[in-house]
Amino acid sequence: MNRIRKKFEELRKKGEKALIPYITGGYPSYESCKKIIEAMALAGADIVEIGIPFSDPLADGPTIQKASQIALSQGVTTQDIFNLVSDLRKSTDIPIVLMTYYNLFYRYGLERFANEALKAEVDGVIIPDLPPEESSDWLKVSKNKLETIFLIAPTSTDDRIEKIVSLSQGFIYCVSLTGVTGARGSLPSDLGGFIQRVRLKTDKYLAVGFGVSEPEQAKLVASIADGVIIGSALIDLIDKNLSEEEQVKKVVKFIKKMKEVM
Repeated sequence: MNRIRKKFEELRKKGEKALIPYITGGYPSYESCKKIIEAMALAGADIVEIGIPFSDPLADGPTIQKASQIALSQGVTTQDIFNLVSDLRKSTDIPIVLMTYYNLFYRYGLERFANEALKAEVDGVIIPDLPPEESSDWLKVSKNKLETIFLIAPTSTDDRIEKIVSLSQGFIYCVSLTGVTGARGSLPSDLGGFIQRVRLKTDKYLAVGFGVSEPEQAKLVASIADGVIIGSALIDLIDKNLSEEEQVKKVVKFIKKMKEVM
């Protein structure tokens, strides 16, 4: 069984929800990124989402865009991210999901990307700008060995929700609000209704992302969904001016606090 589904099943049996932190691959540096991910795994993270730096990240807000640009300026490549996952596999078995945009998959070569990801022991991918209607080529080469996680927006019609949940694997990424990623002071008041609409269409695991930044928000999301995705708020903690040790300490404290309230 894929690590992602196995982790969700283990958590459900224990009455727990999945904490899924996001970090831009190679940020703030290759080695620091690796140490931060290892620390998150030990601190209580259940699944890690690693963003492959991309020059035009349409779904990402300023925080993740900046992290991506810093990583790119340091020469981080797609192959470096595969190497990062391979390095991580020497120390952790945590499920790992890669997130990036379809243009990068296309340029790299779909089959080559799938093969390299499987070789590195990646568990799944998130491709925000790949509509389900245009995903057949990718799904063919991923051979159901890499879980492809699709996003559902709160503006989706019931018909579109049905289409997305039928194809999504591992879990379904429920976008809490319209717009780009970024920490928010509050979450939409109708978030529960949106999650309920998706629940009526599937029994697959649901994780909520976009805007979750504070413990109370994580607690709320955990009460209605199976997983909580946190990105920008975590990236904000990783101040490049801090020492590597201080960065790790801040991230560990944040992860432990989030997991505690969930």
